[in-house]
Amino acid sequence: MTKRIARIREIIKNINADGIIAYSPENLRYLSGFTGSTGYVIISEKEAGFVTDFRYTEQASEQCKGFEIIKNESPLVDYLSNTIKKYKIKRLAFEDNFMTVEFYEKLREKIKDTTEIIPLKEKAEEIRIIKDDDELENIKKAAEIADLAFSHILNYIKPGIKEKDIALELEYFMKKHGSSNNSFEFIIASGHRSSMPHGVATDKKINNGDLLTLDYGCVYNGYCSDMTRTIVVGKATDEQRKIYNIVLKAQKEALLHIRAGVLGKEVDKIARDIIAEAGYGDNFGHGLGHGVGLAIHEEPRLSPAGNRILEENMVVTNEPGIYIPGFGGVRIEDLIVVGKEGPIVLNRSPKELIEL
Repeated sequence: MTKRIARIREIIKNINADGIIAYSPENLRYLSGFTGSTGYVIISEKEAGFVTDFRYTEQASEQCKGFEIIKNESPLVDYLSNTIKKYKIKRLAFEDNFMTVEFYEKLREKIKDTTEIIPLKEKAEEIRIIKDDDELENIKKAAEIADLAFSHILNYIKPGIKEKDIALELEYFMKKHGSSNNSFEFIIASGHRSSMPHGVATDKKINNGDLLTLDYGCVYNGYCSDMTRTIVVGKATDEQRKIYNIVLKAQKEALLHIRAGVLGKEVDKIARDIIAEAGYGDNFGHGLGHGVGLAIHEEPRLSPAGNRILEENMVVTNEPGIYIPGFGGVRIEDLIVVGKEGPIVLNRSPKELIEL
């Protein structure tokens, strides 16, 4: 935490601020180590305070090393403003992508005579992009649990099972194996529904001959995993196999280009060109991938707008897809650590077409 606080102090200095207030769950945990649900980090050039209520003061004392623990009562804004004034913060950076207008106005009113509030503009998220060794180990473990779940669920899926039953079984299995939560609401989409990139599980029953997309992940020590596999329940048709192999080729080719020094949009173009040349360019409408960490969607982006250069120890997804309304869809996704010389693929689940 000492290194992270030092880095955030450099950032706020670079934006001509002398303090920060943060309380988004990801930044809160990253900067303080706090794993509870309610708290506020206030960091100045020399001080670091953690404001929370009676429910979490003991937990904060154990987890937030190097922070002054401040127990707040109602109204909360009084304790925050008093701490800001106590730390002599004249220009306070706030999470403009997270703080509500109501909360901003209340805080501004309390400190308007002593402190100017300026937007942080996701600068805190910037220091989370490159993962340290502990973060990488947590993400690897989350990916390992997801892989185990895939092997398990293949023995569970059969015609007549509901999409929701598959989602519940995945969640149960992963929690039994160390996950604390789901990374996101699972996308379990079968048959014609598999053409919806974000088709969450419904009461629809699995039918013989269905394409079945399984997009899921779990949280381990606060860090997310994200993987997708598409299978066929029964025997694949020639068209299903054709679409699958196009996506698989795009995924594998893009993977070869994920390395430090490459622009995100360059990797996206590799996969996008393969799918377009096969005649399905209009059926691949999302970006190739995104960063993963404490949040399921972080920088960098592998997309046509991905202008960030990939760096070593960023963690990204590689997930091309083809989605055809009325027919179905295919997506294949791995979780990848960006290496100096190439990708380090965290998922071990097979990517060749599986027919159950």
